[in-house]
Amino acid sequence: MSAEALLTSDFATLPDIIREHAKERGGKTAVADAQASYDYAELDAMMDRVAAALQRDGVEQGQSVAIISASSIAYAAVFLGALRAGCVAAPLAPSSTPEALAAMIADCGAPLVFLDGDNQAAIAEQRIAAKQIRLDTPEFEAWLAPPGSKPRPVTIAPADGFNIIYSSGTTGTPKGIVQSHAMRWSHIGRNSAGGYGDAVTMNSTPLYSNTTLVSFLPTLGWGGTVVLMKKFDARAFLELAEKHRVTHAMLVPVQYQRIMAVPDFDRFDLSAFRLKTSTSAPFSPTLKADILARWPGRLVEFYGMTEGGASTGLDCTAFPDKLHTVGQPLPGHDMRLIDDDGNEVAQGETGEVVGRSPAMMTGYHGRKQATAEAEWYDKDGNRFIRHGDIGRFDEDGFLILMDRKKDLIISGGFNIYPVDIEAVLKQHPAVQECTVIGVPSEKWGETPVGFYVPNSGVDASADEIMAWTNNQLGKTQRLSALHPIDELPRSAIGKVLKRELRDRLAVQPA
Repeated sequence: MSAEALLTSDFATLPDIIREHAKERGGKTAVADAQASYDYAELDAMMDRVAAALQRDGVEQGQSVAIISASSIAYAAVFLGALRAGCVAAPLAPSSTPEALAAMIADCGAPLVFLDGDNQAAIAEQRIAAKQIRLDTPEFEAWLAPPGSKPRPVTIAPADGFNIIYSSGTTGTPKGIVQSHAMRWSHIGRNSAGGYGDAVTMNSTPLYSNTTLVSFLPTLGWGGTVVLMKKFDARAFLELAEKHRVTHAMLVPVQYQRIMAVPDFDRFDLSAFRLKTSTSAPFSPTLKADILARWPGRLVEFYGMTEGGASTGLDCTAFPDKLHTVGQPLPGHDMRLIDDDGNEVAQGETGEVVGRSPAMMTGYHGRKQATAEAEWYDKDGNRFIRHGDIGRFDEDGFLILMDRKKDLIISGGFNIYPVDIEAVLKQHPAVQECTVIGVPSEKWGETPVGFYVPNSGVDASADEIMAWTNNQLGKTQRLSALHPIDELPRSAIGKVLKRELRDRLAVQPA
């Protein structure tokens, strides 16, 4: 079956589509990094070698394969090769603590973990049962099945696991969000109008991020070219975009902010751009307007969750008067608003966002209760995912986000949970009680700031406590400030009033 036939079918797997691209456009570059590239024929062959080696090592269909590494073409080959073997890719965030990485490897049950040098050193002192394979040394080539090897064919059903995305680099065990082949197929299929077939897509966010995958996967699915950045830098992004004549990019708002702030931004030739997208964090209307004025190509903002549910899309180019919104629900996506009792609210009223679509997680890996808490069912028994955000629809059906129901902080496009930081902070002997809030940051979009009530009799400064805390947190979780306070403001039922703390701080962007 041709790639076109697969892409217009009711369901197809990405490994099968790439196989057809290899036959039909084998010499076209599929994925490139700063050092090397694979064309579709080479990528297909590497996927076969990875899949055959996994089967040789006894990794069974349905088992996870963990990856902890900066983005590279070898990373892409392992991720996609694991899928061809019927395994579940488990890309883990290198910014997590060594303890959290060890916990995630154990949680997903991966018998193999692929790492680069920095991350192998980071977890060297952890007790990890999984076999470790270095991606950035000849060890990886030695591990691969010989050139020309073919794996045993596997049959992949729509409900089978595609990947596990972990919710954050927490101090305990983060929740593993299981996404199926059907969910990922919906991400590929719904982008039929995205022009990915002849796209050159720049991925400047890490491959362990769902934000990256929602552009990485459709590009390969439709036969385009992916350019991977190992580490984001605004000027380097512009230079690479000009060099490769990049047409598509998915960026988080803080990246757009840094790119637009490059003093000589306007001298770069970005005329090849056709589509720029954004997700993962609040996107300033002023910043959107600046991009529309100075950067060629359409700008589309997406709002949604890694867990799935429903997504909205705002074509900023087509609706410049709606830049304060996140757009309308995508076709086939059912998004509603509910009150605290689980009842739908009337049109125009504010409520918690819940959503339903073909792109929904199977659940949290091994956590039935957490999965149940994330679900809402309508009167007809249809399953929805709770987004945890508060919003309202305007008269034209565009969603305006008001606040987050959960205390989620989004810093640099990544989710940070204050409760995880609080769990560490309150272990310090000088801390009686504490809380963490998110405040605006010009550099990161948002950044965590802590408050604590000092413990009498223990002598330690706020700077000392913050340094001690940050030393135990993942890089993206670290506090940017810590303030002593006589007592935490609380409601009548004892809930900490974080909004009051934000108002009291009256911080300038950090």
